[in-house]
Amino acid sequence: MRARDGSPCARGLAVRFRILAGIALVLSAAQAVRFEASNPPVDGDVGAPPGIDTALRSACYDCHSNETRWPWYASLAPISWLVHRDVSEGRRRLNFSRWSDYAADPGTRSEKLDHIRKRLILGDMPPWHYTALHPSARWTALQREEVRRWVDAELTESTATP
Repeated sequence: MRARDGSPCARGLAVRFRILAGIALVLSAAQAVRFEASNPPVDGDVGAPPGIDTALRSACYDCHSNETRWPWYASLAPISWLVHRDVSEGRRRLNFSRWSDYAADPGTRSEKLDHIRKRLILGDMPPWHYTALHPSARWTALQREEVRRWVDAELTESTATP
């Protein structure tokens, strides 16, 4: 193959090179859009028994607490944008580091516990894309059952406490 002979093979190679150069340029420019990987102060914690606490920390805390472990790829755009979105949205919906705020309002606490219970039943938490990169976040059937029992006990306690 001669590079300057104008053959279809040479033209195809030049097109592929331009596409790859364009992608590299876009990815390089994307690095300018940064999000802060921050962990605000922890205001309170769930206070779950040790086994439950370990399960929650391994599968939930990176997105649902102020104790996020930011992996190296969380600083590379566009992956960083997705990680930041997942953490921001996760903290907005349920933040274990603000559990004392939920506990101060029994209705909110019950709502959060019920949400956890529903996610356990549906089996959609943690999401597949998270467990693909964090195998330790995959719960066994026993862990799911233990967490579900804990949630049920907490819900029962919430309804029993005026």
